[in-house]
Amino acid sequence: MADSAAVQSLQTITISRKGGIRLDLLPLGARMTALWAPDRNGTFADVVLGHDRPEDYLTVGGHIGTICGRFANRIAFARFPLDGREVVLERNHGPHQLHGGSDGFDRKIWRVADQSPDHVVFATQSPDAEMGFPGAMEVSCTYRLIGDFALMIEMRATTSAPTVVNLASHPYFNLAGHGAGNVLDQQLKVHARHYTPVDPTNIPTGEIRSVAGTPFDFTGPRQISEATPGPEGFDHNFCLSAPVQSLHGENLRPAAELIHPASGRSLKLWTSEVGLQVYTGAHFDGSQPGKGGVTYDRFPGVALETQKFPDSPNHPQFPSTRLEPGQLYRHLAFFDFTPVEVDRIAGA
Repeated sequence: MADSAAVQSLQTITISRKGGIRLDLLPLGARMTALWAPDRNGTFADVVLGHDRPEDYLTVGGHIGTICGRFANRIAFARFPLDGREVVLERNHGPHQLHGGSDGFDRKIWRVADQSPDHVVFATQSPDAEMGFPGAMEVSCTYRLIGDFALMIEMRATTSAPTVVNLASHPYFNLAGHGAGNVLDQQLKVHARHYTPVDPTNIPTGEIRSVAGTPFDFTGPRQISEATPGPEGFDHNFCLSAPVQSLHGENLRPAAELIHPASGRSLKLWTSEVGLQVYTGAHFDGSQPGKGGVTYDRFPGVALETQKFPDSPNHPQFPSTRLEPGQLYRHLAFFDFTPVEVDRIAGA
């Protein structure tokens, strides 16, 4: 686990395109700490939440900007079956495990394996039985700018023994600017006809339910405030249903679109994964320090986490998260921040 003194000494790594987006990264958690994107008039704003002090990423909750693992999202009761035995994990979220445990990938200082002006490769290791997971794991995360306004994140992993893996990138986006208040007036479209309902502790029930007629129906763009299902907002997995397309030489499916109508800042997201966790940041309460002296109150950003379904190892009907020795886990998330001229997502 990274200590505060080591984290304080970490240097920010910046990749950018002249006239295009700029991305600030920190080896702690291989995390995104700033992303500058343009509005329709060419004015740039930092559109992801973060902290001014690197050590705050160790003490303030929310997994802001990090790569989550070994298993992003939740595993019920911190245990799952594997090859006839029960694997017992560390509990860090009540009786459950969340985002890989209390010493997950978000708390590792990743090494910089490769770097250029427009890309960075981070790498780390996870020993056998770390947080309870079997198999020693080698992991990498590449951030690569494509064109002026797009970013590809590629997560890879291998294992020495049969295990489960589910990595996810966890930035919170606010296209008005990270300190501009809540995101409830921003419009969201999710390419999903089904979602996975959860119990009161946010563990999937195992059902895959249609979004039709529910607050989870974002098949057409909706203002987030119009759809929010309750005071806790969204923290739910959507089952992506759009067909795979060839994009920049990769097979990816559309996942989501987000727009801030007043500025025209826009985000389109594609992925190689089957699920999208939409989380609107209900845990923020005004006490969390942000960047530039601001604090983050409720719903200050929306996390759009491409991944497998939560608690998949305990639900055989969900897509498998199993990884074997000799196999390569590869997860792609492609973000396009090209601004739009109109004030609504196409099809609104």
